[in-house]
Amino acid sequence: MLEESELSTLSLTEIQNKLEELEISTLLNGPHDSLNCYLEIHPGAGGTESCDWASMLLRMYKMFCDKYDYTYEVIEEQKGEEAGIKSATILIKGNYPYGYLKNERGVHRLVRISPFDAGARRHTSFASVSVIPEYNQNVEIDIKESDLKIDVYHSSGAGGQSVNTSNSAVRITHIPSKIVVTCQTERSQLKNKEQAMKLLKSKLYQLEEEKKLQEQNELKGTLSDINFGSQIRNYVLEPYKLIKDLRNGYETSNTDKVLNGEILPLLESLLKGE
Repeated sequence: MLEESELSTLSLTEIQNKLEELEISTLLNGPHDSLNCYLEIHPGAGGTESCDWASMLLRMYKMFCDKYDYTYEVIEEQKGEEAGIKSATILIKGNYPYGYLKNERGVHRLVRISPFDAGARRHTSFASVSVIPEYNQNVEIDIKESDLKIDVYHSSGAGGQSVNTSNSAVRITHIPSKIVVTCQTERSQLKNKEQAMKLLKSKLYQLEEEKKLQEQNELKGTLSDINFGSQIRNYVLEPYKLIKDLRNGYETSNTDKVLNGEILPLLESLLKGE
């Protein structure tokens, strides 16, 4: 809380900023908000155009981390055949990363003049974003060795921070749930396997959490908000510039600023429910 003596030395603007910071801190009270998080991006149908859009989103989140003192580690990044990415996973660490980024989960839609279209026509592309807390590894997750299919392969090349090209990338498939995780960050196959297992545990724990939430909502007669297929935000670059979140109506015409990582106002508006 702000002391009276402290308030007397602050300007009105500074007081408003302090109150906004206090409001945000009270909103970040979810059971997992303080945890680090895995952020995954996958392009939708549309080939090169969607792969390029997925890479634009990845760049946006990396720049957000750089601007706001978060650190990120590339766990996996698969390049597209012509441009962009087929998939990417980064681990984000810092001040309440899951709390801030949890609302990014969903489908992001881009409308623009495609740089890959010789006819300069307008294209619509989709990419999905998934945000999963890095759960405490002490949580009880029963994973049987017989339920795992482990493959080692050659990584696809440079993917940002510390991604190598040695034959040590690991892909783990959890057969019962069909969840697939990959890691190509380390040169050590063993370390990649350890990191992939951490991600798998977090995904399985998240799956159990979502099942419980769905059961609770069914008992209440309501629908769950967790829906990976929901379109959450439009990014329109042509014939006008507008980014609009479809859940709370937040919008801005400064598309370049957002795509260059200035997404904190958007994230905070979602936390506030504005």
